Amino acid sequence: MSISQDLYPSEEDYLYEEEVLRNPNSLKLWWRYLIARSEAPFKKRAIIYERALKALPGSYKLWHAYLRERLEIVRNLPITHSQYQTLNNTFERALATMHKMPRIWIMYLQSLTQQKLITKTRRTFDRALCALPVTQHDRIWEYYLIFVSQKGVPIETSLRVYRRYLKYDPSHIEDFIEFLINSELWQEAAERLAGVLNDDQFFSIKGKTKHRLWLELCDLLTQHASEISGLNVDAIIRGGIRKFTDEVGRLWTSLADY
Repeated sequence: MSISQDLYPSEEDYLYEEEVLRNPNSLKLWWRYLIARSEAPFKKRAIIYERALKALPGSYKLWHAYLRERLEIVRNLPITHSQYQTLNNTFERALATMHKMPRIWIMYLQSLTQQKLITKTRRTFDRALCALPVTQHDRIWEYYLIFVSQKGVPIETSLRVYRRYLKYDPSHIEDFIEFLINSELWQEAAERLAGVLNDDQFFSIKGKTKHRLWLELCDLLTQHASEISGLNVDAIIRGGIRKFTDEVGRLWTSLADY
């Protein structure tokens, strides 16, 4: 297949071409070339990027700029377009040397999440967690939880990911309980909520009091009594009646409903 003449260096490029040919390992010269051709078609800029990265495969600045431009190219394209496969391949090549850079992983993971590639996205999240130090895992988990909360992700996958996350950061148990309730998994939601109430060291990152959490548990137990087993509902509600005297009426009503 012949290459379009527009992609070959023009007379205006000769100065920059001579410089990078004399010193191909100079990031400054490649960057100056790219800035000078900022108005050129992306296909031509992509060739310059590829040549620069062949000489400087460990340059974060070049990879980051190149990937941002490729992301911009696909922004308004349907996710089935072949450009997405080219984008994904470019990310994979970048990660050969950029695997310790969380920003590159996050850009890739956000794109995969948008593409609805569930298995590939999950595996790539796991690769990111393996590649990055634990001190940077919080940046990945933020997007991992967004991914598993999407429609279309199998509930078993979401549960496994959330349970793994709680081993990393148990303080976000309330987010997991909220996810369980939204997924209508009443049994585990009640068990997790009861566990929180029995933990004297628990501190709510959402600012909820033990009083409020207790009422949420009572509501959960009474509204879904037929789907929850293994908890002594009568004892839990009567315990609440003794502990929270200002809610006696509501709790007696809950007990009657149960």
